[in-house]
Amino acid sequence: MQTILGSGGAIGFELAKSLKEYTSEIRLVSRNPKKVNETDELISADLLEIADVRKAVAGSSVVYLTAGIQYSAKLWDQNWPRIMRNVISACMESNVKLVFFDNIYMYDPGYLDGMNEETPVNPSSEKGKVRAKIANMILDEVKKGNLTALIARSADFYGPGIKNTSMLNEMVFKPLSKGKAANWMMSANFKHSFTYTPDAAKATALLGNTADAFNQVWHLPTASNPYTGKEWIEKIAKELDVKPRYQVAPKFLVSIMGWFMPIMKEMVEMLYQYDRDYDFNSSKFEKKFKFQPTSYWDGIREVVHADYKI
Repeated sequence: MQTILGSGGAIGFELAKSLKEYTSEIRLVSRNPKKVNETDELISADLLEIADVRKAVAGSSVVYLTAGIQYSAKLWDQNWPRIMRNVISACMESNVKLVFFDNIYMYDPGYLDGMNEETPVNPSSEKGKVRAKIANMILDEVKKGNLTALIARSADFYGPGIKNTSMLNEMVFKPLSKGKAANWMMSANFKHSFTYTPDAAKATALLGNTADAFNQVWHLPTASNPYTGKEWIEKIAKELDVKPRYQVAPKFLVSIMGWFMPIMKEMVEMLYQYDRDYDFNSSKFEKKFKFQPTSYWDGIREVVHADYKI
């Protein structure tokens, strides 16, 4: 049995499809789980409750933690450590391997141009501090020999069928498809990597089913030579056959928008990711598994054809 905790999100959905290559026994766990594959087992659970997590983990060989919670530094600080404690405890009690789907918020902002698994951990944001804390909870138990686990890190992601959780989908694909101007933050002149969600899911499933992949950090496969914000907008507009109109929101405007839109208030501390090159390196994974990430152009075409009927 391989179990996905937080199966309702974009990554959990794609991961459930990818795991079919390795097992027919897949358990999907969320507050309101829905089948992805016909044979999926469904368990409703609250990851903040240890009893629910123990029930969800029991009988598994590998557990994938792909859960997401509301984009709020306060809620992250309150809930993520508790969720991680519950999951680690349940996995150790049942001798289950853990795969944690992570982001790059914990990295030092001065090292975003060429991020790899050795990039210094020195978060500047409150959300980044939480991500560093929960990653260290896993790594500490691994070092003690109490837990077999790996951390799979993704850049910002994009892909077909994503609702509300991808900056690129929400701020570029969606408005352009409606004839509106795309949106970008800080400056559209810096490079920005995006991980294609089907690649991320395939790679996460592969890692979870590779014995010598555990007890280390992996960057999930992401195309090299990322576009600048302006180039992303132009490429997406070209595939949608619309004009590449866009507007850039500087920090002061994002701050003002935060007075009325909670999500924009939460974005202010993350704007450093858009005022410099953000280049994500996944060569460790690519070399180990001989995996070629989906090109940005092919990824754009797939999203447009899947979601905008062109």
